[in-house]
Amino acid sequence: MAALGWLTPRRRSATARSVLAGEAAAEAARKTSAEDESALLTRTPEETPSEAPEQAPEEPAFPVAGDDRAAAFFDLDNTVMQGAALFHFGRGLYKRKFFERRELTRFAWQQAWFRLAGVEDPEHMQDARDSALSIVKGHRVSELMSIGEEIYDEYMADRIWPGTRALAQAHLDAGQRVWLVTAAPVETATIIARRLGLTGALGTVAESVDGVYTGRLVGEPLHGPAKAEAVRALAAAEGLDLERCAAYSDSHNDIPMLSLVGHPYAINPDTKLRKHARARDWRLRDYRTGRKAAKVGIPAAAGVGALAGGTAAALALHRRRR
Repeated sequence: MAALGWLTPRRRSATARSVLAGEAAAEAARKTSAEDESALLTRTPEETPSEAPEQAPEEPAFPVAGDDRAAAFFDLDNTVMQGAALFHFGRGLYKRKFFERRELTRFAWQQAWFRLAGVEDPEHMQDARDSALSIVKGHRVSELMSIGEEIYDEYMADRIWPGTRALAQAHLDAGQRVWLVTAAPVETATIIARRLGLTGALGTVAESVDGVYTGRLVGEPLHGPAKAEAVRALAAAEGLDLERCAAYSDSHNDIPMLSLVGHPYAINPDTKLRKHARARDWRLRDYRTGRKAAKVGIPAAAGVGALAGGTAAALALHRRRR
């Protein structure tokens, strides 16, 4: 895949493969978004419950309605959805006999680590990537997209955090574009974005020839610095002002992406991100249970309120600084 040529100056820490992965993700996201624009305009997002919002101090309105140079970028795993999308996708493929039980056991161990440790382990991610590529090699992209729609209904729909979803909806209601940014395959991420009524998704791009997966990646997984490169590339192509954009994530691995925008948010943050966010006065939100929030040292009231109250409560919390 040829370089896109519209990247703005980037940090020296980004590797060539990170840049390639980011460019590929941005190109795929723009292509998918353009193809689906009319469908997204008519799609009605799944409803979320609402109740009277909690009282909050007055702040300047955010997101700013009608600001078409602003957008929002949401990490997926443990930010928008409980657990890892790749694991849930693997469960669905196993059910359809794409691979054997030992591969499912590997996916399950990676998911257990993710949930217990609350962080993404690079070795586990590499293992999951290699497993996923070997599983899809030789299959048609259209086949996996069709199956992915079914898997979303079976394993993912009930795992969306209502609070985070309400934040995304606030940007949409303000007339802004909203993108998922994830290391999950771009096809899986695109399905989730469509089902949530979002603009599109930036994800890991697996190489395909004539619509068939080759078992190789374009660049590297969209993780860490590669996410920042993808956001930077998409912003340049879409004419966005990153200082007016927002980004949301649970992981310290996404600090490069969060640091790129003017409105960074730590959602269900791991310990390192929580410390980093507090040191820089970034906003924090926790939508996990009280017990889990206490374990990582974050007050749970905001998260519990949003989970119970849905859209209206979450929008009020969105306007409250910690």
